[in-house]
Amino acid sequence: MNNKKTSRVALITGGSRGIGFGIAECLAMDGFDLAINGMREESAVSEPLDKLRAHGAEVFYCQADIGRTEARRRILDDVRERFGRLNVLVNNAGVAPKERKDILEATEDSFAWVLATNLQGPYFLTQGAANWMVEQKAQSPDDFFCVVNVGSISATVASVNRGEYCIAKAGIGMMTLLFASRLGEYGIPVYEIRPGVTKTDMTSAVQEKYDKLIAEGLCVQKRWGYPKDSGKVVAALARGDLPYSTGQVIMVDGGLTIPRL
Repeated sequence: MNNKKTSRVALITGGSRGIGFGIAECLAMDGFDLAINGMREESAVSEPLDKLRAHGAEVFYCQADIGRTEARRRILDDVRERFGRLNVLVNNAGVAPKERKDILEATEDSFAWVLATNLQGPYFLTQGAANWMVEQKAQSPDDFFCVVNVGSISATVASVNRGEYCIAKAGIGMMTLLFASRLGEYGIPVYEIRPGVTKTDMTSAVQEKYDKLIAEGLCVQKRWGYPKDSGKVVAALARGDLPYSTGQVIMVDGGLTIPRL
């Protein structure tokens, strides 16, 4: 077990690809050691993990499905065993519906599957991590601890062909407020970022559609978002640059959600 008291440790779910990797890379460059959670075998993610290690971070991979109770417990137990501490939890892992279906046709199985990963998993992983952070804060009052939830513009922008995803992200918004309220007495802030249209493997299937929409003015800033756009925001939060802003949502959407005439 690594007991380096000078190291800061961040756990990032879904941290080996997409927005999660962009966050992980920014935190690695900021001097964090990393616990990266994902669903794939470690051998399948060796390349991104090596890229993170090249920034000087100690990187530990936790293969687990955060939608499962025992898996969430195992993640935290493994991080405790490996690092002995946890400063930052980034709830990033998420899935899209396997099939985009109109809400008049969507299935209960799809709803349950999406919410297990995108809402129930982060909710109870945060519960476990928060209790551990409270313990650590009591022992090290000057250390900084926080939780960052990766939501989405889909919390407020309706997409009727993936209602389960929108519902889950709206739930993340309330989850942020709840945990921010509960952890305030311990000096542990909770934040949410809401990325907009971001170029990842999840959006690769709709690239042509959004290329056209962005060119036509969908966003104030006429470009795609990139994982590092979100990563830079999370790094600022994890450093403690916004210590008096608990419960707040930071949009990372290029101005897409600005009401315009």
